[in-house]
Amino acid sequence: MEIDVRGPRFGAAVTTFVLAVVLITGSPWLLAWQTLAFALGAAGGVGRSPYGWLFRKAVRPRIGPPTEFEAPEPPRFAQTVGLAFAVVGLVGYVVGPEWLGLAATACALAAAFLNAAFGYCLGCEMYLLVRRVTVRTE
Repeated sequence: MEIDVRGPRFGAAVTTFVLAVVLITGSPWLLAWQTLAFALGAAGGVGRSPYGWLFRKAVRPRIGPPTEFEAPEPPRFAQTVGLAFAVVGLVGYVVGPEWLGLAATACALAAAFLNAAFGYCLGCEMYLLVRRVTVRTE
């Protein structure tokens, strides 16, 4: 079942904001929240993340039905990549070194910003690349 392309982009916009606030404040609690959001999106798909729920309940009813769809697997893979960076960032902020937390959070922020601002999903592109490589080698 395909998903509304606007949902993951909305989630990326919220993620961009959250991660920017994490970089400004250095809050491990806020990064823990984002890590949970990534984990839910990775486990159940972007529609199961808190931002997917917010999009479905508050945003989509105001902007109308979708006209463009995409496969759910690439955004779900992107959530998994975001989760990995968020976990590394959380370890950096909580255990140290702090530069690791800053660097991992900044990488996740850059990827989220690209998706939110330009509709370019790095994690989705990684998914497609991995699929191409694994299909050829099988």
